[in-house]
Amino acid sequence: MPDNHSQTITIDGIELALVVERKSVKNINARLRDTTLSVSAPTNVSQRVLDSVIPVLARRLVRRARARQVNAEEDALALANKIAARFANPPQVASVQFVTTQQGRWGSYSTKTQTIRLHAALREMPRWVLEAVVAHELAHVEHPDHSPAFWSLLRQVCPKTDQAQAFLAGVSWLSHHWPTIPPVERTLLMGMDSSNDTQE
Repeated sequence: MPDNHSQTITIDGIELALVVERKSVKNINARLRDTTLSVSAPTNVSQRVLDSVIPVLARRLVRRARARQVNAEEDALALANKIAARFANPPQVASVQFVTTQQGRWGSYSTKTQTIRLHAALREMPRWVLEAVVAHELAHVEHPDHSPAFWSLLRQVCPKTDQAQAFLAGVSWLSHHWPTIPPVERTLLMGMDSSNDTQE
């Protein structure tokens, strides 16, 4: 695995582009972005150690990503039906669609077609956030408004409702203000994404 060189590594049947960089760091750090694994390693770490550590870090990141993401609409449908079953009168869900045309809202539900439409970005968010959005849309079947009764029902079927609301509010704020954030601060914010990072 040459320094600062791109190659590929296959983990659990998934081929990843591997980029290794030697730099002034104390630990071997790995970050997974889509299908690119970026590794930074101290200059004094031997290649033999790198060759043994990188697959371990890669496998950990791949499995973590699988655990927290729902990438297929079939999986999302199963999840939606599981959430629907928590209601006293379970709403019927026939399909779930991730769409890029869901502007200004995270989700919607049609009682006519029994279809949940979700913002495509939710596929990349933690599973509990996706669960909260699905539960939110299904709760509107019983309460079409955002009354206290709506929020009470939603918190019963989805205990992490408030955390998810805060998470999505942060995502929305950042997406709207990102163009105005100076480059240095952008870099710092990007470096704070610890959910897909690991180290040895």
